[in-house]
Amino acid sequence: MARFTLFGGASDTSRRIAEADSVAVIGLGRFGTSLALELMAGGTEVLGIDADEEIVQSLNGVLTQVVRADSTKTEALQQLAVDEFDRVVVAIGSDITASILTCSVLLGMKVPGIWAKAVTEQHALILEQLGVHRVIRPEAEMGRRVAHLVRGAAQDYIEIDRGYAIVKSAPPARLHGIPLGQTGLRKEFGVTVAAFKKPGGEWHNADADTVLSEGDTILIVGPTRKAEGFAQLR
Repeated sequence: MARFTLFGGASDTSRRIAEADSVAVIGLGRFGTSLALELMAGGTEVLGIDADEEIVQSLNGVLTQVVRADSTKTEALQQLAVDEFDRVVVAIGSDITASILTCSVLLGMKVPGIWAKAVTEQHALILEQLGVHRVIRPEAEMGRRVAHLVRGAAQDYIEIDRGYAIVKSAPPARLHGIPLGQTGLRKEFGVTVAAFKKPGGEWHNADADTVLSEGDTILIVGPTRKAEGFAQLR
């Protein structure tokens, strides 16, 4: 049930959620809502917080608990027992000041795991200087990902860290019919085939005895340029 005031059973419900596998998501715009729904789909309970009554109403009954509150106020977050959550995501993007103030309040409450969305480099820098544990820039990260997909033969691309990635692609013909342990792959190209999938099948970990064929899909792990270069081989 959506709640629009911060008294009664709201804090009790929040404390119950905090005791489970749970995350508090503050800011329920497109990014925050998408994140909250994905968490719910994976079995994680979600306390959603937003200042917009219409947004809160729209998510009534969808999230474990959704509350209209001003997240820049310490008292509001304390009444919602947000300090009892191990993980809080600040997904506020439209109001940088509110994002910074909310993170400052959470840090003062000693929340152990704070993730925050940044919309600009300067915003990200301020959040990092505050001490936010993980600053994310969804638009910038997605832009880099799409650039890698557009540039090469990769079917998908996940950046693990700057300069290191997992690339999904088809195996080059030179790997067909040969156990991976006999290909000299790591020595020659500096990458590893970590997993593979047969057409219509499931993913399996790859090892030295794995034999790949045309139509298979593989996950290549290694330095970004080397992994992408290997994905482009035919």
